[in-house]
Amino acid sequence: MTNNTNNSNVDLAYRRRKSAEEMKHHVISFALMIFLTIIAFIAVGYGEFSPWFVVPFILLLAVIQVILQLYYFMHMNHKGHEAPKMFMFSGILIAAITVLCFSTIIWW
Repeated sequence: MTNNTNNSNVDLAYRRRKSAEEMKHHVISFALMIFLTIIAFIAVGYGEFSPWFVVPFILLLAVIQVILQLYYFMHMNHKGHEAPKMFMFSGILIAAITVLCFSTIIWW
């Protein structure tokens, strides 16, 4: 690894600060995912909610968790991951269009 400066203490302090910031983001997103999971369990356990509300609500929470996991735990927020992001989101778009097309063909 090449140093940006000739002072290794400055580079070490920068790397430590970036690592601490990265760890803080991981902990926050992990806590948010646990919170979303608890909300999903409460939505299912609470008998007053209709299944027509619970199922889309849980799917929405699942999509949010997948995005958080891709962004933080799979390091998609770092530079150099533009091509994998493009291919993944293109695949998601094509899958969503395919599901929508087959759903409309079957239901109408």
